[in-house]
Amino acid sequence: MQEQSGNPALSKKVLQRVMSVDSVEHATVPGTIARTIFLLILLTVAGAFSWRAVNVGSTSIAPLLIISIVSALGLGLIASFFPKSTPITAPLYAIAEGVLLGTVSKMYSEQYNNIIIQAVALTGVIFFSALFLYSTRIIKITQKFQSIVLIATGGIFLYYLLTIILSLFHFQMPLIYNTGPFAIIFSLVVIFVAALNLFLDFNLVETAANNKAPKVFEWYGAFALMVTIVWLYLEILRLLSKIRN
Repeated sequence: MQEQSGNPALSKKVLQRVMSVDSVEHATVPGTIARTIFLLILLTVAGAFSWRAVNVGSTSIAPLLIISIVSALGLGLIASFFPKSTPITAPLYAIAEGVLLGTVSKMYSEQYNNIIIQAVALTGVIFFSALFLYSTRIIKITQKFQSIVLIATGGIFLYYLLTIILSLFHFQMPLIYNTGPFAIIFSLVVIFVAALNLFLDFNLVETAANNKAPKVFEWYGAFALMVTIVWLYLEILRLLSKIRN
């Protein structure tokens, strides 16, 4: 499988580990879709639970955020290094991400009325639009397309990494947290790149099925799609908050 994605869960090394799993049965596109839907349901239920349980402004919200972030990162790493574990780690990851997104969404909702409905709707519109454009082959995945998306995604993640490092020294990078015109344009670009990554994810899922990937790829592919969807939702939430400000 020579195809690539900007999604770190679908890097070449990770895909090699997934493809090396011994399996009598092979992954299918419908199987991956079914597991993606299942994970999204788990995420939604966990998100709704944390939304109702959390009290914005209380001292318990910080530990909840830390635990959910660490859990999601840990489960994501386990899934990447041990693909056989994804029938267990992928649902647990969806629950951890649901708790995180539910908490974060509640914090945004306290400041901006109806912002969550708008963010969820836009995420859904972008996802299904990308799926339609890919399935109808209106958008074709070429080597040049892959290269552009990979470079753009890499640049964004490097900028975010630099922002995190500099924040430790109390230096705030522009564009991410600012609310001016350039900050809004930056968020639009990031959302566009995240949407383009959906095309690469779809292509990898289809290619894996065509190459008779092991059955466990259905769980792993669903997990990888979740990573992109969560990223897309958070970026849309950030954009909407900038526009409101």
